[in-house]
Amino acid sequence: MAVKTVLVYPDPLLKEVSAPVEKFDDSIHSLLQDLVDTMVAAGHSVGIAAPQIGDLRRAVVVDVSNSKLGKKQENHGLMQMVNPEIIEREGSCEAREGCMSVPDYTGNVTRAEAIVVQYQDEKNTRCVIRAEGFEAIAIQHEIDHLNGLLFLDRVSSLKTGLFRRKKAS
Repeated sequence: MAVKTVLVYPDPLLKEVSAPVEKFDDSIHSLLQDLVDTMVAAGHSVGIAAPQIGDLRRAVVVDVSNSKLGKKQENHGLMQMVNPEIIEREGSCEAREGCMSVPDYTGNVTRAEAIVVQYQDEKNTRCVIRAEGFEAIAIQHEIDHLNGLLFLDRVSSLKTGLFRRKKAS
């Protein structure tokens, strides 16, 4: 489909709560493909949510398999998730997160170490998976976008937990 422009904070759409997808039609398939195309084109992204490209439907894509952190552990590869919902959380970990919608900063965020998430995939099949480590963090990050939250809203301390990204030279 197409690589879309990623909205950047403080765009107000990033703070909106997304609506559940009721109808699985061509528009949802196009949205999922646009998300995949946009994530891949970024080159460094492990996920993206529909609100980041200006679409307020509950859809995200996540794929940690090509990142150095994702390669260190088992993962589910490319997941196209519609109406994802975390139904179990386990443990706690703090990790440094970044976001295409907050390009100048990274931050320390505390999240569940493992999750069970249910969703519909691109074929409208109901899926339930368990994710751990970096993959679990990425899924939680993307679901936050559907709820109008950015990692900035979860940074442990804006004074000590937020870091300006180094500019590539």
